[in-house]
Amino acid sequence: MAAEAEQGFRPLDEASLVAYIKATPALASRLGGGALDSIEIKEVGDGNLNFVYILKSGSGAIVVKQALPYVRCVGDSWPMTRERAYFEASTLREHGRLCPEHTPEVYHFDRAMSLMGMRYIEPPHIILRKGLIAGVEYPLLADHMSDYMAKTLFFTSLLYNNTTDHKKGVAKYCENVEMCRLTEQVVFSDPYRVSKLNRWTSPYLDKDAEAVREDDELKLEAAELKSMFIERAQALIHGDLHTGSIMVTTESTQVIDPEFGFYGPMGFDIGAFLGNLILAYYAQNGHADQANDRKAYKKWILKTIKETWNLFQKKFVELWNKHKEGNGEAYLPDIYNNSSLLSAAQKKYMTNLFHDSLGFGSAKMIRRIVGIAHVEDLESIKDASKRAESERAALNCAKTILKGRRQLETIEQVIEHIQSFDQD
Repeated sequence: MAAEAEQGFRPLDEASLVAYIKATPALASRLGGGALDSIEIKEVGDGNLNFVYILKSGSGAIVVKQALPYVRCVGDSWPMTRERAYFEASTLREHGRLCPEHTPEVYHFDRAMSLMGMRYIEPPHIILRKGLIAGVEYPLLADHMSDYMAKTLFFTSLLYNNTTDHKKGVAKYCENVEMCRLTEQVVFSDPYRVSKLNRWTSPYLDKDAEAVREDDELKLEAAELKSMFIERAQALIHGDLHTGSIMVTTESTQVIDPEFGFYGPMGFDIGAFLGNLILAYYAQNGHADQANDRKAYKKWILKTIKETWNLFQKKFVELWNKHKEGNGEAYLPDIYNNSSLLSAAQKKYMTNLFHDSLGFGSAKMIRRIVGIAHVEDLESIKDASKRAESERAALNCAKTILKGRRQLETIEQVIEHIQSFDQD
């Protein structure tokens, strides 16, 4: 901690945060300037890593987020680089440039303090995961998320950029290595071995967790995905695009918390979002009651999964066609110089991306059931035996898709797989 202090870093509490904002015009102006003596402050950081404050005055509101030099939910026994705040702010700014309608604006970033000030996403926005637990339908979610993913992934890839600019971006984000290593450990390694960090609904899932650790075919698939995650600098991805990183109303969708951002495989973002929707689907049986059996809501989730992929694929290929004569160096126009050849290249590219997304989505599902960090969708099911039923169905679905994803050609086939493991 002494070394952190020597670098000009100090954790802010409510009193010192007010003093900091008064001395920072980019933030003070958003709250109306002046004396700022009547600021309302609320600490809302319910995640694993950071302090997050909402500050309101009579003239405005902002969010201030500060990274700590350790994992907040564990303590200083698990050190964690504060530089993740720099990569979060950088990713928000770049994704905000490409898709401002679904990315909150960054007003200020202080690298020495690992502190970011950004737009307050006002009520009635809530975290998407909480809306899914409550059974709220979001009719624009698939359209908005497909738009966000198509734009952020296409415009940071070699389909749009030249190799010089692309490699500059890759080099910059290679420094976010600690966050990548955390993903490598908790997603691709720990679930497949004995680890003190792993947990599951015991004793109900003891055999299921053991089966994951003893499944050689599953381990081979996980190893392939881990290699792709480490080696494939395909686009600037969010890196943690689950339903807890999205704030929604029925009319608005805002993507937050890209502190895991780096140049990685596109399918990791797509799979994270789809995989978390699948977890939400299986959790519904545990939230059903006499007043609402959740069957209609489950159909909406499946519809959203299908529409998200189909819309993403359509929008992504449309961007590719629109910019096929541009600077992108992956498919040079004087080589892919007729429509049938370009169409064949696009079909192959999108098929591979589909399989990548299914693989990463399945791996994310597995780790949320037998790894360190679980999801509230399932954890909030109070009856442990009922929770285990939902988790087992999700786990078996994920294992099957992970192993057999290359035989799946359409998202409709994936939906059939999901339904086949539903115990309802």
